[in-house]
Amino acid sequence: MSDRPEPRRTAKPRVVVTRHLLPSVESRMSELFDTTLNLEDVPMTRDALAAAMSEADVLVPTVTDRIDAALIEQAGPSLGLIASFGAGVDHIDLAAARANRIIVTNTPGVFTDDTADLTMALIIGVPRRLREGTSLIRRGEWTGWAPSALLGRKLSGKVLGIVGMGRIGQAVAFRARAFGLDIRYHNRRRLPQAVETMFGATWVESLDELLAAADIVTLHCPSAAANKGMINAARIAAMKPGAIIINTARADLIDYDAMIEALESGHLGGAGLDVFPEEPRVDERIVALPNVIAQPHIGSATIEGREQAGEKVIANIRFWADGHRPPDQVLEGLV
Repeated sequence: MSDRPEPRRTAKPRVVVTRHLLPSVESRMSELFDTTLNLEDVPMTRDALAAAMSEADVLVPTVTDRIDAALIEQAGPSLGLIASFGAGVDHIDLAAARANRIIVTNTPGVFTDDTADLTMALIIGVPRRLREGTSLIRRGEWTGWAPSALLGRKLSGKVLGIVGMGRIGQAVAFRARAFGLDIRYHNRRRLPQAVETMFGATWVESLDELLAAADIVTLHCPSAAANKGMINAARIAAMKPGAIIINTARADLIDYDAMIEALESGHLGGAGLDVFPEEPRVDERIVALPNVIAQPHIGSATIEGREQAGEKVIANIRFWADGHRPPDQVLEGLV
């Protein structure tokens, strides 16, 4: 454990917010705390993050801010809480935070339905070729209805393989069941039978077996070392010809080069993507593919979800400032 002094806690802590949040959230933060906002929404440079962490009692970063060990090590003595806006915490070095007695919180659960809704939209939109149809009309090239035009694939009866059956995976299963999909899932642990029955889902112990059986594969895993590149060239090659990949989780779950090659060759029938390896840059090959629906990382982009996330951030800060354990504390053993 670091010999770093105990961070100060005051009724009105100094809070630095790294990105522009909803006005209602920012207004409430400004009322409650000594808050520095980023109204221009320009992503902070590393130097700006370091400066903020040297002066703040609380840092409110987002998933676009990389809070690594070096930044945490040089943080000022007053920094006691990193109240992240978002469910994921893979952008924060948790081991370094623990060593320096800095509490980390997140905002779990608020984006579950939003992300599941977008996932379901992609599950429907890719096999029904919605991007191609929209592009045809925008280019003014639609010549009218024809019995053989833009033929897609129906959903009913197809096998949906869900990789990762946590909150979002289960929310997707709940939606997919209404479309008549045969739901199968792979997870570190099998769900209770009652839960499987509720979703009409079948557990597949082997990821390779699930990928080989699925017509549509949707990913809902965290960005952990064991998961990086889990959908690699060999596994893509073993998937059904014409299968579809949906990724609204983390870009590093997939070998994107291998996926693109399989899409270009026709082995994969399409993809629905909301995350990319080098955001905001999107590989030109993905943009050019007519059978890919690409979205600009909008899985959580609803007014309601962003407001709820902001409220969770505020609650975590208030609990911490009052000397209590924040409700969404990620690291145990720190108070």
